[in-house]
Amino acid sequence: MAKSLPPLAWFRAFDAAARCLSFTAAAHELGMTQSAVSQQVKSLEARLGEPLFRRHARGLSLTDAARRLVPEVAAALEKLTVATHRFDGRTDENQLSVASSVSVAHWVLSPHLHSFTARHPALRIRFLSAIWPDDFHTALADVEIRFGSEKQVGKDAVLLNPNRLVALKAPHLVGTLEELPLIEAVGTSAAWKAWGERIGGQTKPRLFADSYGMALQLAANGNGVSLTSELLAGHAIHTGQLVRAHAGSIDGPEGYFLSINAQNPYAVHFRDWLIALLRKPMD
Repeated sequence: MAKSLPPLAWFRAFDAAARCLSFTAAAHELGMTQSAVSQQVKSLEARLGEPLFRRHARGLSLTDAARRLVPEVAAALEKLTVATHRFDGRTDENQLSVASSVSVAHWVLSPHLHSFTARHPALRIRFLSAIWPDDFHTALADVEIRFGSEKQVGKDAVLLNPNRLVALKAPHLVGTLEELPLIEAVGTSAAWKAWGERIGGQTKPRLFADSYGMALQLAANGNGVSLTSELLAGHAIHTGQLVRAHAGSIDGPEGYFLSINAQNPYAVHFRDWLIALLRKPMD
């Protein structure tokens, strides 16, 4: 059986780090956290069985293996960018495009979308799955909901609240934080370690997910306690799919930011609808 290719995201992280010779600078370019870039590069190195960077106190240097890989990865990413641009379509006056992560679409938008579409029955809405900055660039969406720090998401973006991290578990799961498995969303700045520093208790996770949405799903299915964005968890808490495993919360250095194409009136309506929705208790 043919060996599967590494995820495209790992190559993006490698390409940016190789050009910047810094995980921190690469993270700023990609709109990611430094830890997420470092983890993806480590994953690529483990998959290839070769070190790609030499880590120094003030930056990185390329190994011979990385020097051989750099031009091939750069050429491949450029070809994918060109190929994708050919499919950028035009929208009509009755269409709205919304770009967000699957986590936001699943846990925030989908449960309440009917209240928006009922107000605009003639509107067609296209949802686009977007995580990395170039996903948003090629999507050219009317509404974008990005995850990151205020510096990473760009100007004119509005922070969506609540922006706290809370510990959540399935209602039937019995036990304290000291007793239950902890679920960590990899690549975020604030995680169980930050929880331990501010609130205390055990902070060593046993299960790891690559997004808050997946961490929520693992918790909802009774696999442990997830430290997750309260913004994503609002509907699940109000409907009883999840309950608080601890009364405390911590601030999230990153959050979900909303930006729109103000020239599309439906985008303005969508922004106003979503912000109003998040300001009131969810049904």
